[in-house]
Amino acid sequence: MTELPYLTSDLPGIGGRIKERIEDFRVDEIPLYPASGQGTHAYAHVLKSGIPTSVAVDRLARYMGVRPMDVGVAGMKDSQAVSTQWLSLEYAHIDKLKRFRDANVKVLEVTYHTNKLRIGHLAGNRFAIRIRGVGSGQLAVAKRILDVLATRGVPNYFGQQRFGSRGDTGLLGAAMVRRDEEEFVQLFLGRALPDDPPDCKAARDAFDAGFYDRAIQRWPRHYTDQRHALIAYKRRRNPTAALAAVDRRLKRLFVSAFQSHIFNDVLAARLGGIDRVMLGDLAQKEDSGGVFLVEDLAVEQPRAERFEISPTGPVVGTRTNFAQGEPGQLEVDVLNRYQVAPDSFERVGGLTSKGTRRPLRFRMIDPKLTSGSDENFQFIELTFTAPSGCYATVVLRELMKAPISGIAE
Repeated sequence: MTELPYLTSDLPGIGGRIKERIEDFRVDEIPLYPASGQGTHAYAHVLKSGIPTSVAVDRLARYMGVRPMDVGVAGMKDSQAVSTQWLSLEYAHIDKLKRFRDANVKVLEVTYHTNKLRIGHLAGNRFAIRIRGVGSGQLAVAKRILDVLATRGVPNYFGQQRFGSRGDTGLLGAAMVRRDEEEFVQLFLGRALPDDPPDCKAARDAFDAGFYDRAIQRWPRHYTDQRHALIAYKRRRNPTAALAAVDRRLKRLFVSAFQSHIFNDVLAARLGGIDRVMLGDLAQKEDSGGVFLVEDLAVEQPRAERFEISPTGPVVGTRTNFAQGEPGQLEVDVLNRYQVAPDSFERVGGLTSKGTRRPLRFRMIDPKLTSGSDENFQFIELTFTAPSGCYATVVLRELMKAPISGIAE
């Protein structure tokens, strides 16, 4: 799980800093479809800042007297951003919903539709991001990088926030898929890192030393999954029982992160040809999302140059279709390096992942770079629209060539 290469490695980055202020990162959700204005589901368009979507959902559910799972969302937005997005709630008291407001969430409008919002019910996101510590002097270099990304496409890497603050969610998923429950437990509960929060580091150190009672005392109360897993492990010294004590949603996140690592490695291996298709590729149509086998390069390569199609890579699961020929062999080689196969994803921690295909690149819509200044000095502002599931951090890392912490998508 190595450092990913840059598409624009021949161009220097501009450096800079992000997220110095919450308003430096703005994301506006673009719905997959317009609300019809009729139906039993109230759609609330909300403005959120300083809290993640999950917290906003919890607060709205508490206010409306429902369970958080009753509130539908199309996408998750992080806390370090100002964002607009849609939430849905069936049979809601509409006047009460319109009045909901707290320090971090404001209802902008309410309408109706016929179904609940679910993850993925969005066409994309419009981003406006300020990079501070740089200004007009770096604008020409930034535009050269952006021109390459706009012409060839942005590498569709899964962003580093997919892999957690410790960078270990993919490792946890790999241990699950390989059925190495003991490795999962040791990584989930121990192996402290120097930059772990002090209370968590103390708990991990105690676990590594075999002092399980002390570790239970050290884990903060809100780390419920670690505490449940540790109690189960202490009682039976059984890693399978410890894994079973972890919430299904968290286990799904770990497996998904491992799938993301595999995809990123396939993409890294093909980065130089991100805008080209190969014989045997499974290419995706941009307009419909349909995937087909590339059999005639003379026909399909011009379509790739027009962004009508793009090559794809595997998000591996039990039903994943692999490419053929040279690109297919590359995918199998990456999978073999991780010592897993598609059937390894059958009933992992009680979950089964079917898998899918994901484009190796994405197209930015209407990308723009401007320079400016305010009371916090100069900045460069980047604005663009990206499809659902694509990471703004990938564009930022190409521009900045600098470490980027997890931010909202």
